[in-house]
Amino acid sequence: MIALLIILGIIVLFALWAVGVYNGLIKQRNLVQEAWRQIDVELKRRHDLIGNLVETVKGYAAHERGTLEDVMKARSAAMAGGQTPAQQAQSEGMLSAALGRLIAVAEAYPDLKANQNFMALQNELTSTEDRIASARRYYNANVRELNTKVETVPSNVVAGMFNIKREEYFEVEGIERDPVKVDFGQGNYNIPPPSGYNSPQDTAPTQIPTTPPPGQLPNTQVPNPQPGQQAAPPTQN
Repeated sequence: MIALLIILGIIVLFALWAVGVYNGLIKQRNLVQEAWRQIDVELKRRHDLIGNLVETVKGYAAHERGTLEDVMKARSAAMAGGQTPAQQAQSEGMLSAALGRLIAVAEAYPDLKANQNFMALQNELTSTEDRIASARRYYNANVRELNTKVETVPSNVVAGMFNIKREEYFEVEGIERDPVKVDFGQGNYNIPPPSGYNSPQDTAPTQIPTTPPPGQLPNTQVPNPQPGQQAAPPTQN
């Protein structure tokens, strides 16, 4: 009888533990899904802004058909439904590359760069990109938390029982560029360090006294005499 009660107690404790782990996994999965929906909202806004940007550029550079068509094709691929986070990240990377070429083309048209609508769209797109980056970090953090629980013991046992699987990260690869070298015309001049920084090179050089040749007086500065006093003659060695 006692043995049966012990067994029942163990079963109850295991069931309570399994329920707690299961609830934790479901909560974490819901956080992942919520974070992804936020990314999806920002991506849709990005796609709309890029479409408007293309239409604005078309009014000034209609003959740049190849670049405009590349952006629209990449935009259509990014807007296709049913993509996993990894597939969506790849599509967004291709769209970013095409968009970079479009912005490079726009640099050759001063009237377009000065267009208020074009400038407003660029600012909105930059703000949207910042929000996407923030949402991506939040999403990936939740994915990492879920995947850790799914893969580690003993929560992986419960995850396997209820078919709770790992989620994909959303990592968009940016365009690799060389660092921009800015030259304001200093040439080979040394730029001073920030204020408050003292390096050995910044300190004044120490003057080493030299011994004058025989028969020559050293260059000794005599202080100015006070009123009513005579100046003291220089001291000879």
